[in-house]
Amino acid sequence: MSITMRGGEQPFLDLPESGAERGRHRTVRRRTANYRAIFAIREFRTLWSAQVVSYLGDQIAQVAIAVLVYAKTGSPWLTALAYALTYLPPILGGPLLAGLADTFPRRQVMITLDLARGGLVELMALPSMPLAGTCALLCVTVLLGPPFSAARSAMLPQILPRERLALGSAVGNMTFQASQAAGFLVGGILVATLGAYRSLALDALSFCLSAALITGWVRPRPYSGETPARPLHSLAQDVSLIFQRPAARTLVLFGWLAGFAIVPEGLAAPYARTLGGGPVTIGLLMCAMPAGTVAGSLIIGRLSRPDERFRMIGVLAMLSCGPLVASLLRPPLPLLLFLLMVAGVGGAYQLAAARAFVAALPNGQRDRAFGVAQSGLLAAQGLGILMAGAAARWISPPAVVATAGALGVVAAAVLATEWARHRSLLAGLAGERRRPTAAASAPPPGQGAGA
Repeated sequence: MSITMRGGEQPFLDLPESGAERGRHRTVRRRTANYRAIFAIREFRTLWSAQVVSYLGDQIAQVAIAVLVYAKTGSPWLTALAYALTYLPPILGGPLLAGLADTFPRRQVMITLDLARGGLVELMALPSMPLAGTCALLCVTVLLGPPFSAARSAMLPQILPRERLALGSAVGNMTFQASQAAGFLVGGILVATLGAYRSLALDALSFCLSAALITGWVRPRPYSGETPARPLHSLAQDVSLIFQRPAARTLVLFGWLAGFAIVPEGLAAPYARTLGGGPVTIGLLMCAMPAGTVAGSLIIGRLSRPDERFRMIGVLAMLSCGPLVASLLRPPLPLLLFLLMVAGVGGAYQLAAARAFVAALPNGQRDRAFGVAQSGLLAAQGLGILMAGAAARWISPPAVVATAGALGVVAAAVLATEWARHRSLLAGLAGERRRPTAAASAPPPGQGAGA
């Protein structure tokens, strides 16, 4: 199942720079032409369509799982545990299974994994399946996500021209964010209309449709056939690489603040109960923050320069958690959704933080470090959901969300202070990296232009 910054994707790692061209109208026209160019490639359209279908199905399934577990148990803790299973397995599955994309044909890997996941979700859709079996099947399904995403990411450079690759990756990331928001909303409506089990069957169908699209319109490509390296062997080195660099350490901790912001999504089912709502309310609570993040990413990306986005990281990080504190006042659903959307807008800081994180690392070590950062992000989100579910056994879900928001604001404020010390140094380093040619062509000291 595809989940936010899960399954081996590297969101925002290679987003194209904005603001480098003169004139916003010219930039918009050029971007439109670039989008048309990549969608003119049939295989990219196919992968993108399969991605949309799979993402929508996954968000519907997440709503169904939350409704199903909470309806059967009435326990916020068990509901949070089931939801956390969509975050925690890729921490192990990513390093261990992502190498399948190089060991076997990538198209074959994607088709096989889609069909396998479709079969597993279909078993989850059986009303006779016990809850423990549903959770076990969910864990295995999510575990198969990283090799699929790795195969898809590895195939993109073989489908898109080099100059279109960054834009293609950015389109995939934007598609996920939009599909996540829409899928949660549609999922709430479908679960209320069809029930949880039939909604899970729709997710199984989405995997089969994705496999059919890839089978019919994506042709086989060469692959390396190499035996995967031992990924866990270098884990300590990769962690050391990050935490020995103060700027990279601060930025990766900014990313892990998502462990606080994820709490409203993880407690959506019990929170909806306190509001007197059902599946539609759950879907609304789940989609509000992703919708705000989509809006924030578009607004901030269009109205600010990269250096301005670097400066806003600390403030936006605090904004991503601050509105959650107001849930302690038990606001009505419309106001609560507005507050969650505002928090989602603040969550757009992750885009700038990820770009700054990449800039803070040596070029040859960025992929590995980004993988460590993603694994830590998944762990933070999964543990955040688990701790929130445990706390909801003793205090109300609105109070848990408010507590998570307050802790997140404090942590973000501490990191913002640290980031203020490192920001100018990182900006200078990025400037030096952009001027290697000029430095190389400059005359040596003491030698004039006409010497």
